[in-house]
Amino acid sequence: MALPKIADAIALTDEELAAEIIAVKRTLFDLRLRQATRRLEKTHEFKHNRHKLAQLLTVEHQRKTAKV
Repeated sequence: MALPKIADAIALTDEELAAEIIAVKRTLFDLRLRQATRRLEKTHEFKHNRHKLAQLLTVEHQRKTAKV
């Protein structure tokens, strides 16, 4: 599984972007829960989801500052 590309985040609408941010945060929570209960097998998912969340938040911030 390759790291997500920023072009994927840029292509989303504002509503899709907000929904995707919530989904990734929920996924990270679930990963932390699985890690705490020692049921986590794919530890690389942390890196991929944190990377994706950073990209989504960056695009969201860029759009907010561009509107001002």
